[in-house]
Amino acid sequence: MATSVILSFSFKEPDKGDAGARGDNRLQYKWYSPELPTNLDFCGEKVPLNRWDVRERLDRELNSNYYQHGGTLYLVKLSTRYFPILEKIFRENGIPDDFKYVCIAESALQQASQSPVGAASYWQFMKDTGPRYGLEINDEVDERYNIYKSTDAACKYFKDAYTKFGSWTAAAASYNCGQGGYNNFSDYQGTKYYYDLAFPEETNRYVFRILALKYLLSHARSYGYIVEPAEEYKPIPSKKITVTNTISDLAAFAKENGSNYKMLKLLNPWLRNHSLTVKNGKKYEIELPM
Repeated sequence: MATSVILSFSFKEPDKGDAGARGDNRLQYKWYSPELPTNLDFCGEKVPLNRWDVRERLDRELNSNYYQHGGTLYLVKLSTRYFPILEKIFRENGIPDDFKYVCIAESALQQASQSPVGAASYWQFMKDTGPRYGLEINDEVDERYNIYKSTDAACKYFKDAYTKFGSWTAAAASYNCGQGGYNNFSDYQGTKYYYDLAFPEETNRYVFRILALKYLLSHARSYGYIVEPAEEYKPIPSKKITVTNTISDLAAFAKENGSNYKMLKLLNPWLRNHSLTVKNGKKYEIELPM
């Protein structure tokens, strides 16, 4: 368990030899490095913290993420809304719980997140990759923005990667560099063990960022990130409407069902246009507030 107070401050007497540049007391902050854990795992796979290279990489990511105070507090609040959704889908797919921290590393649980190269939403699927894992992407529908569908797609990826590499840690790392990339690095270097492989810097840091996020959020209160129950973001009560016919005007549809277009878009960001074409035999579920 982590220790608590990391930040302290004190008043310092002015330096008399300072030619009067500062004639008043100065508030000085002292910044401390968060304490490293003695034991840590990812999906039950032990992190070799006895190795100096592993400890220093983890230390870098703990420091970097710990001092993003506002962002970390926001993640603590968001986690109470989104973690139950992710955990349920993981259980149904046989995926370890720790992969919810991969989602944070990818998008910080922001559905509108988009990378410069076009990777989008919670799991940062590319437009040409999503359909390979069952996501519909067109001018009207983009299921990368559907947390249920995109998490199912991510589960398919993780299962494939685990089958290929025999390790959940490797599966997580390959989500950053691709299964082909991971395979190339492991073939050349003669090992599939993540902690023995040399990767480009982004992949080198990726798993350690996930580990740092897991550790900090699992011990949030001990590290000073205090979010009281009343301040947590709760799941939004909603009803699901099954749609089997084309909707020509989504704003009118929302009003007819006791809501408005803004709420429809907030709860269904995967709807990307003002209409929804429903082909024969196809159906969609649209969420609206209760």
